Amino acid sequence: MGLLEIFKPEKRPTEGPKKGLPLEVLRVVEVLKRVQDPETGLNIADEGLLYGLTVKEKEVEVFLLMARSTPHCHFCQMLAVNVQNKILRDIVDVLKAEGFNRIRVYNELGLLLAGG
Repeated sequence: MGLLEIFKPEKRPTEGPKKGLPLEVLRVVEVLKRVQDPETGLNIADEGLLYGLTVKEKEVEVFLLMARSTPHCHFCQMLAVNVQNKILRDIVDVLKAEGFNRIRVYNELGLLLAGG
């Protein structure tokens, strides 16, 4: 084993939802893959913004990792807020279209960002 071999991870993390999740959670993940980050063009699940879901009948709680480092430029901050608001609107819209009647979207701190 070479010196740099010790820094290689033993296993690579698997992408996508964990195996063994309830079918209703997997269904919501697939629905949320329709929501794209307008800056990157990636869907929020593959981009890593989606880190938790609670699904109970027609109610969904979505937990997002929305931490961002925004420059001190006020214009840049406004753009970041607009991107976040677009993502939140799209989440509520796609879930309502799928028949969910109570939708709550939280950030990584547990603060409610959007509801429907």
